[in-house]
Amino acid sequence: MEQSKLGKRINEVRKSRGLTADKLSELCNINATYLRQIEGGAKMPSLPVFIDICKALHISPDYLLQDELSENEISKIHEIEMLWKDAPLSKQELALAMIKAALKHPEQ
Repeated sequence: MEQSKLGKRINEVRKSRGLTADKLSELCNINATYLRQIEGGAKMPSLPVFIDICKALHISPDYLLQDELSENEISKIHEIEMLWKDAPLSKQELALAMIKAALKHPEQ
């Protein structure tokens, strides 16, 4: 796993949320220096710290790990879920009808 990509993504999300490194480290019960080392790519967070960072930033682990994870069924379902949430009810009904129709026909 490339530490610098993970750290950079954490840094970007932290800043987009308007959090300082000190505030995020406080929320995660870690030392601010350790957080800066994670963001700089010098250290890899332990699993409990990684989970705390995800919770504090209100971000899914797959977003932070997207450079490491290959596309899988769960990521496809997540993408469909995001599209579904943003669609008006009439579009949801149309999409559901299209999915049902596509699944009724055997593969060609």
